[in-house]
Amino acid sequence: MAESSSLTIAGQALPSRLIIGTSRYPSLSTLGKCVGAAKPGLLTVAIRRSKGEGNDFYHLLSKFNIRLLPNTAGCRNAHEACTIARLARELLDTNWIKLEVIADEETQTPDPFELLTAAEKLLAEDFVVLAYCTDDLVLCQRLADAGCHAVMPWGAPIGSGQGLTAPDRLAIVRECLADTILIVDAGIGRPSDATQAMELGYDGVLINTAIATAGDPVSMASAFASSVKAGKEAYDAGIMPRHATARPSSPQLAVDFTLPRR
Repeated sequence: MAESSSLTIAGQALPSRLIIGTSRYPSLSTLGKCVGAAKPGLLTVAIRRSKGEGNDFYHLLSKFNIRLLPNTAGCRNAHEACTIARLARELLDTNWIKLEVIADEETQTPDPFELLTAAEKLLAEDFVVLAYCTDDLVLCQRLADAGCHAVMPWGAPIGSGQGLTAPDRLAIVRECLADTILIVDAGIGRPSDATQAMELGYDGVLINTAIATAGDPVSMASAFASSVKAGKEAYDAGIMPRHATARPSSPQLAVDFTLPRR
């Protein structure tokens, strides 16, 4: 796993373990303020953008000197995802890609078969692949074995705000993939969810909707930055194990004594 001070992916040290998305903000101005408050290590951008934001959007993000992580959101098969990744490489001059291949529109569940196929193809073309997937251990293992630079299991379905619905499954993935960079991506709704993910030993978290749709997105961006840092510090400090029974916090004295009577 990466060192506590920074998250390193493909030999690149990132200044923060918080990654934020750039969609659904009420305005470009608000997005800019959130980026400034969060100070993320990466900014994800969807190549299939709408509403003609393009030039103003990228001009805004270029001011922050933060690495952009294009994603293949909206792709339904390996062919589409690889095509978008190659387009992103040409448009943004980067071989980094957040790989998404979605099988079901309602749940936004990743397609494990098409995802692995796309990952193998892009890795063969020297892409730095960060693969978004479910918390299925076998799928995470296959993506890691293929050479993905980071595996990004969900905490819950994207945009649901449910938090970590299966922390035990995420903990098993962390335990079994001890040498893989793991980032919780999707479903996080509260800063405490991000802290929980980091306390499980994950290397980072990706947040979008929870910041973009908050009542005060800028304050929420700052809160998530603090929560990720706190969770990582707690994990590194060594979190006490859980016990089925009580454990006295005060030591039991070896010498009996009797209080004087009044």
